[in-house]
Amino acid sequence: MTGGGIGFEVLAGLVVLALAFDFMNGFHDAANSIATIVSTRVLRPQFAVAWAAFFNFIAFLFFGLSVANTIGKGVVDPVLVDHYVLFGTLVGAIAWNVVTWWFGLPSSSSHALIGALAGAAVAKGGVGALVGSGFFKISLAIVLSPTLGFALGIALMTAVAWIFFRTAPRRVDRWFRRLQLVSASLYSLGHGGNDAQKTMGIIALILVSYGSLRPDFKAAEIPFWVVISCQTAMALGTLFGGWRIVKTMGQKITKLKPVGGFCAETGGALTLFLATGLGIPVSTTHTITGAIVGVGAVHKLSAVRWGVAGRIVWAWVLTIPCAAFMAALAWWAATQIF
Repeated sequence: MTGGGIGFEVLAGLVVLALAFDFMNGFHDAANSIATIVSTRVLRPQFAVAWAAFFNFIAFLFFGLSVANTIGKGVVDPVLVDHYVLFGTLVGAIAWNVVTWWFGLPSSSSHALIGALAGAAVAKGGVGALVGSGFFKISLAIVLSPTLGFALGIALMTAVAWIFFRTAPRRVDRWFRRLQLVSASLYSLGHGGNDAQKTMGIIALILVSYGSLRPDFKAAEIPFWVVISCQTAMALGTLFGGWRIVKTMGQKITKLKPVGGFCAETGGALTLFLATGLGIPVSTTHTITGAIVGVGAVHKLSAVRWGVAGRIVWAWVLTIPCAAFMAALAWWAATQIF
């Protein structure tokens, strides 16, 4: 099919903007993959980001594209999406990511994108532009992903404590320093598998607007160049790393040892694998934060710095409406200027 909607120049510009968001997503969410392994001093920061970036990149080899399908067709009606909506979506999501990165808040890039897409679409077509079932699925995931991460963090930490309670702490520390390399790679794999697919879904919408994909496209119809470019942008963003957020995630929520880092990363990875398999776009930030809090709470509730956790929750609550508002403004500005 040839371009039946937007021109090639607009197509190229929107794809570049989408990949810029994907890069920012990896940059912003690098903390999710590496904060625990850096804070426990298992790997130096420069080696940790390279480790995470590699597993971010190869994630497409292990997961299908069901999350991309959900973003492309399950949030807003693809028929109503045009280049103005797409421009507003990407500008709104990037703007909110920049704001939260600047203040060191680990907000959700995923929910920023979803909120921005909803805000731009509603600005154009009203509330009827939203797909109710998709929004319900995502809203449920907002609650369930950190809850499941929290529960798995507690369960794994408790199980490890029972299994190794007769083992010398120094030996446990040495074993889990090695095991944390495995858990960090699994979490990075889950992060790359779920998050990069969200940008794939946006680029699929760009291709629908251009005319090279049908509005009722299937996941298998998303071109491979879209997959590989999104995984590359995500990996490069992770490689550069958002160090302000790494500090918040790895040091300010609770003090982690290698065993705690392993349990948090493993619990988070299991949550992401489940969500990606079900095609649910969850927040990797919410997931790992829930797991870290769960691990800290096993020792004692006072081990968790609840004031920092409260700031993070406020960032979560504000993400979708703020990104939606920014996207609606960007949509309006685009319609007036272009």
